[in-house]
Parts: sequence; structure tokens; C-alpha cells
Amino acid sequence: MRPIFDPETLPVIATDLQRAPLSAPRMQPDFIRHRLLSPPAWEPELTDESRIYDKTRGLREAAVLVPLVERKHGLTVLLTQRNANLSSHAGQISFPGGRQETYDADRIATALRETEEEVGIERDFVEVLGSLPDYITGTGFHVSPVVGLVRPGFTLRPDAGEVAEVFEVPLAFLMDPSRHERRVYRYEGGERQFYAMPYPLEAGGNRFIWGATAGMLRNLYHLLAA
Repeated sequence: MRPIFDPETLPVIATDLQRAPLSAPRMQPDFIRHRLLSPPAWEPELTDESRIYDKTRGLREAAVLVPLVERKHGLTVLLTQRNANLSSHAGQISFPGGRQETYDADRIATALRETEEEVGIERDFVEVLGSLPDYITGTGFHVSPVVGLVRPGFTLRPDAGEVAEVFEVPLAFLMDPSRHERRVYRYEGGERQFYAMPYPLEAGGNRFIWGATAGMLRNLYHLLAA
């Protein structure tokens, strides 16, 4: 059975203080566009959490959009807080996205369709830059992360049945490895390590970005830093 836990209560076993934050030029749209078009040799750090799901169920194909929004003071990453009553990833912070349907031409089509359905950003606002390595989640999803540059001017229309909130986090915060916490959950028969990137709020508390979402962002850092 897949372990159930509260990730925010688990201990931090490491924070990456060895690597430098991404420099400002590497967080410009032109650099990211070129890097995804012609990536150098690099190694993703974490892409497979299949050891903690029931393999008899098979993987479910899905895609998400990693939306990099062009703002006056730099790029941000648009994220959603999922409703607490959903059957998968309830209450978690995630990229907009979902399961691939038979009528989707490809994973890019899935990511763009799901983004429009979930948060209302129409595909005309999105320039697809490329993809990060596929990621297998502990809940049995085979996810393709599609990176898109989102021009401002869109109107958010969150799907109330799925999305509790939509917000943005500066890309510079997420591309600073000192913000990348490694946490561990130990249970009978094994342990699970995962990344978390808590984003502090002015009013107190934080946006707790963790699991697959944090893992994909960590790999985005590795790609842009390579």
C-alpha cells in the first residue's frame, strides 16, 4: 500500500547549499528558449517514483504545462492549489495538467487543453518551448512536463471543481538551490525521499511545493544550469 503522510511535518535531511542560484541571464526567455531547443549534455536528478505505487494498476498517461509567465520584474511560474476533495493529489500544489485523452494529438495538446480547462489560459497565450524529462509519480502517473512561455493579458477562469487557487512564484526563487529541501518519510519496508520548495507568504505560512512538482522544477534548474 502506498504510504500516506503529511509532507510538511517530515524532517529536512539536506538543503542544497553547494550549487549557485541560477544567474539572471539564464532566466531570460531567449536563453530558456535556446536551451530547450538545443540542450547540452545533462542528467536529470529524479524522474521515477514508481517504487511506491501498485504496479498491477499500470501507468496512466498525463501531461502538465510548466507555465513561465512574462512579468515586468522577471519570469514567474504559475501553479495551482488543487481542491481538497479530489481523488488524486488532493490539496497539493501542482502545474496545470491532467490525463491524456484519446483525442489529444500528443502530450503538448494534452498540456495545453488541460491548462485551458483548469485555469482558463488559452493556448494562443502560450509559446511551447520544449519538454523536460518524463516523470513517473508515486501515484502511478507517467507525466510529460511541457515548458511554455506565457505572455500576459490572459484572464484566469479556474475550474472550481478542481482548482482552489491559482498563484505565481518568481522563477528566481525556485531556481535557487538553497531553497531546495530534501525530506524523507520512513515507513516499514522502506523510505521515500522527495524535494520540497516552501515559498514563504508575507502573511505567514508558505506555499508548500513538493513531490513531483518540486522534482520537475529541480530538473528545470539542472537543465538551465548545465
